[in-house]
Amino acid sequence: VQLQASGGGLVQPGGSLRLSCTASGSIFDVNAVGWFRQAPGKQRGLVAGITVAGSSLYDISVKGRFTISRDNAKNTIDLQMNSLQPEDSAVYYCNAGETTAQAMGVPGPALFMDYWGKGTLVTVSS
Repeated sequence: VQLQASGGGLVQPGGSLRLSCTASGSIFDVNAVGWFRQAPGKQRGLVAGITVAGSSLYDISVKGRFTISRDNAKNTIDLQMNSLQPEDSAVYYCNAGETTAQAMGVPGPALFMDYWGKGTLVTVSS
């Protein structure tokens, strides 16, 4: 399975962006999928994750501003980002499998799988 992320770009503070991650294969049975981000000089960390049952987890810094969703029929993982701030600037990566499961504290896949998309850059600046 390959993941393709899109939707990044330059936006002014207070603006919105929608990131989308499309899987080349089925992810309906991957329990946890999510979005991570990495800013220069910082570690990659979970932004938001969602399980196949629909339970979600957000980093405290984005809670109330970002919304994660998954469409198992279309094999997509979306991240709606509102009220963006300069500190949200980073490269955003989508993940399906073990890394998100561990970050969320939920069971991972029975057979190890951990898929990453190439990052998409989000820059929030006036």
